[in-house]
Amino acid sequence: MEFRHLGRSGLLVSEISYGNWITHGSQVEEDAAKLCVRAALDEGITTFDTADVYAGTKAEEVLGRALKGVRRESLEIFTKVYWPTGPGPNDRGLSRKHITESVHGSLRRLQTDYVDLYQAHRFDNSTPLEETLKTFDDLVRQGKVLYVGVSEWTAGQIAQALKIADEMGFDRIVSNQPQYSALWRVIEAEVVPLSEKEGVSQIVWSPIAQGVLSGKYLPGQPPPAGSRATSESGAGFISRFLEDDVLTRVQELKPIAADLGLTMAQLAVAWVLQNPNVASAIVGATRPEQVRDNVKAVGVKLDAEVLKRIDDALGPIVERDPAKTVSPEKRP
Repeated sequence: MEFRHLGRSGLLVSEISYGNWITHGSQVEEDAAKLCVRAALDEGITTFDTADVYAGTKAEEVLGRALKGVRRESLEIFTKVYWPTGPGPNDRGLSRKHITESVHGSLRRLQTDYVDLYQAHRFDNSTPLEETLKTFDDLVRQGKVLYVGVSEWTAGQIAQALKIADEMGFDRIVSNQPQYSALWRVIEAEVVPLSEKEGVSQIVWSPIAQGVLSGKYLPGQPPPAGSRATSESGAGFISRFLEDDVLTRVQELKPIAADLGLTMAQLAVAWVLQNPNVASAIVGATRPEQVRDNVKAVGVKLDAEVLKRIDDALGPIVERDPAKTVSPEKRP
């Protein structure tokens, strides 16, 4: 395993993070989830990402049990707050009330005294940004949160938060967690340049585009049984990539991966890690062998010729529009 700094902070994170969105507490049984976590640890992964909303808070519980007994100082545990975790009007968003109650719930479920990174899961248009950032800063000062970050924020929102933090003396954002893959590059035009300037890293999710870049989804054929595209929890997110023109282009990556001695999934993960603003790529798994396969992308260097071949293969199907980074206008 190799490690990168998270933003300009002193925190090192593993280049591959283990994430349990759509898996723990929902898609796979707990015993299988624990085997995946064990495989991640065995492969040198130290960074684990979750969120209070995943599987209706059950994902944090499963991860907490799976990591029980592991030396806490050897781990970086990340979680998030924003989406609804209860029926009430204050059970969502980034108000002082919800953040405070949510972090305490996350700490209890994760069985830890602190989280290494606490992330605003979306931008909350219903809460003054100063209130959110002051609450995050208070949690840092209390030792319950070591670093703060965001997820799926626009460049303008990140810049606004950094400006307020600098003016008010609050702890600064060190990371953003966006969707990023060879198919989905919406952060490249605005978010990445700002982040490089301001010392903010990307912790990217869906580097394999929900499994599409693994090549297992074929044009003109139904999704494989048991795949994410056939699961109730994952089908909605993957549907945007299941058009035949996308799947046909993705198959053109197969000889490129073969020439490098990589699987298509390894090529996809290696691709996002070529971006120096990416600190870590989050991978999920329903089987331990998927974890072991993905970590082989660590340390792979793709030269300019290979990157051009990938661009040529994917061509016009790549999404680059920065306007695709969107938070709800009102709290869900």
